[in-house]
Amino acid sequence: MSFEPIETGVCLDFVRRSLAEDLGWGDATVQAIVPPDAKAEGVLLVRAQTILAGLDLALETFKQLDPSVTIVSRRQDGDVCQPGDEAAVVSGLAAPMLTAERTALNILRHLSGIATLTRRFVEAAGGRAVIADTRKTLPLLRLFQKYAVRVGGGENGRLSLDEGLILKASHIRFAGGIAAAVKRARAAGPDTPVQVEVSTSAQAVDALTAGANVILFTGEASEELRRVIAQCRGRARVEVSGRISLEQVAALASDGADFVSIGALTDSAPASDITFELRSF
Repeated sequence: MSFEPIETGVCLDFVRRSLAEDLGWGDATVQAIVPPDAKAEGVLLVRAQTILAGLDLALETFKQLDPSVTIVSRRQDGDVCQPGDEAAVVSGLAAPMLTAERTALNILRHLSGIATLTRRFVEAAGGRAVIADTRKTLPLLRLFQKYAVRVGGGENGRLSLDEGLILKASHIRFAGGIAAAVKRARAAGPDTPVQVEVSTSAQAVDALTAGANVILFTGEASEELRRVIAQCRGRARVEVSGRISLEQVAALASDGADFVSIGALTDSAPASDITFELRSF
């Protein structure tokens, strides 16, 4: 499975800022306990089934604090790791290794958790619907969280508000109705697909009549959704969004939803169980 990486300079700067946040004026505990010339070897150890994501970012934390560190990667992003698998082995000065440990784990556990949850939804859809993320991301971490979704096999929704026209209930109210909202959107971006949020089949008909390209259904998965899908067939793409469980995804895909967008992929994925253990020092 291929997935587009994040630009190198962005990654290096992210790791630098992450380390600066954690370091403050320095690691007081390590400075008090660990001799500056002490050497060590540590391993990033997976303790539960995980789709790995963010490994290079995690390893960069060790490199930035100890440019002479030696790293042997056992796995790579996108790999399915089992309990007991070693993601990487790190050898070098003990002090910077211990200082970098928490930042490395925070990055790796969080992004791997997103990739792992995404893969579960992708598998539940069975290839019949595309699993996508939303803008429900942590500020300043969106690039990395959306990268993890790609690693897990999902697709990215909008990265920022300038990437598409999505008319939600509030926009529609301000415009004075669906038809007026679509007309204004078309005037603002003639070549940009217009997506309209609906919760009923009647609203879907209004959006289709107005010329919407995508119908975003946010109501309860039900007969109403099946009516919306039938109305849109051959006319517009149907995307379903909301609080969607793993159990619901298969049914949505079977009903004919083209996309299922899930905010939980990035805003509430549990962190993967990965630890860093010193083997020798």
